[in-house]
Amino acid sequence: MTLLVKPLKIQPKNLLIWNEDDAMSRHTPVMAQEVVEYLKLSPGMVIVDCTVGEGGHSEGILRKITPDGHLIGIDQDDDALSITRLRLSQFEGSFTLVENNFQNIRDVIAAVGRDAMDGVVFDLGVSMMQLGSPERGFSFQADGPLNMRMDKKGQITAFDLVNNLSEEEIANIIYRFGEERYSRRIAAAIVAERSRHAIATTQQLAGIVIDAMPRHERYKKIHPATRTFMALRIAVNRELEVLQTGLREAIDLLKSGGRICVISFHSLEDRIVKNEFKAQARDGRVRIITKKPLIPTDAEMESNRKSRSAKLRVAEKI
Repeated sequence: MTLLVKPLKIQPKNLLIWNEDDAMSRHTPVMAQEVVEYLKLSPGMVIVDCTVGEGGHSEGILRKITPDGHLIGIDQDDDALSITRLRLSQFEGSFTLVENNFQNIRDVIAAVGRDAMDGVVFDLGVSMMQLGSPERGFSFQADGPLNMRMDKKGQITAFDLVNNLSEEEIANIIYRFGEERYSRRIAAAIVAERSRHAIATTQQLAGIVIDAMPRHERYKKIHPATRTFMALRIAVNRELEVLQTGLREAIDLLKSGGRICVISFHSLEDRIVKNEFKAQARDGRVRIITKKPLIPTDAEMESNRKSRSAKLRVAEKI
């Protein structure tokens, strides 16, 4: 994609201070107990955490597979890996952290001298650390540049999409990935605004989306810009395409009896996981453990708001 306009270099307003100790104290992994239970962990296992994030699931897994077990943690975000390295320091020698995309899981485990694994977990979506860092541009709660890259070295940002794509392309992204019924109104408003000046910040974009909405849609429980921001994030990071590849590769690399646990947070992700598990089951490669997705307990949803939309699906390699 050719960049037509240059992004502004801004200092985000109301910048949140986010350091490693703070992140570890704030981070609560979703459905951690269920993941540990359904992976059927025991000492000596090799487990891959495909979305290591701030290390919550990895810590729980390592407590069960050590001694002699090994965890391979994958994440695109080097900030997350730095936090996880500190969090897991008590297990030094029992884990390997790799900066990569989980669609490359085969190359990752080969690079650390493995050719198969006993279990794998995916915790999809954006992390609280990323949402809490305005300079990453994932959230409209504080002003920051329109970034949204999970891999900070990625070439395409949300700024590029919003300022360069056609009105139809923007509308299609917002409708397809955000399931936003007002996608065409929002796309038209974005194109009209960028004809005057580049759309460079998260709150600038959020304001455009709000103004494009019918009045009765502006004051609902869910922020009017939520679906648009989610859609752009998915498009920037090619999340659905990458998920499909990652699931197939992970299942292929599982040992017989090994399990795959996938936590998703919106219907598009969950549909991909469900359909892939069904296809693999029809081919006689896996047995579906969760006929319906598991959801968090009432207590977890009350204590951890992020968990409220979570769904966990589990399958076992035959």
